[in-house]
Amino acid sequence: MQTLNEMLAQNLLTPDQHFEILSWTTRAKTPEKILEMPPHLWRSLELASVLMGFDVGPAKV
Repeated sequence: MQTLNEMLAQNLLTPDQHFEILSWTTRAKTPEKILEMPPHLWRSLELASVLMGFDVGPAKV
């Protein structure tokens, strides 16, 4: 969750995006459930992670 907070602090996520992603990951009890996060949240997280210099995203099968 520290990385999400850093993304928010660097204005790479809006407060609403931060809240939605944090809420989703907090409720998800397994990695599989996290991967079910809605696409609009994945896009926000992926863009922020690229801008921070690392890549995060759902597993490609």
